[in-house]
Amino acid sequence: MFKCLNCIDWKKTAIFAGGVLFGTAGVKVLGSSDAKKFYVNCLAAGLRAKECVMTTATNIQENAEDILAEAEEINRQRNGEEEFADESQESAEAETAAEA
Repeated sequence: MFKCLNCIDWKKTAIFAGGVLFGTAGVKVLGSSDAKKFYVNCLAAGLRAKECVMTTATNIQENAEDILAEAEEINRQRNGEEEFADESQESAEAETAAEA
């Protein structure tokens, strides 16, 4: 009968029992009202952080749209000037050819 007690690994058994005890106590602690208040506060902080990030992202997107619109306007103006310059050059060449 005492030979069976020597077959048991007491270290592993003690670790298992400690884990069960710690797990049971942990469930009670995690389910307490103080823990729930902590969870709520953490979630509220996360939501505030999300709102801040979304506001920043919206501002960046609006700025990017403004920059794009300005860049497109610059290109339209530049293309208009090039077309005007091409027309001026063609008319000058036509006048030179007519004079000759």
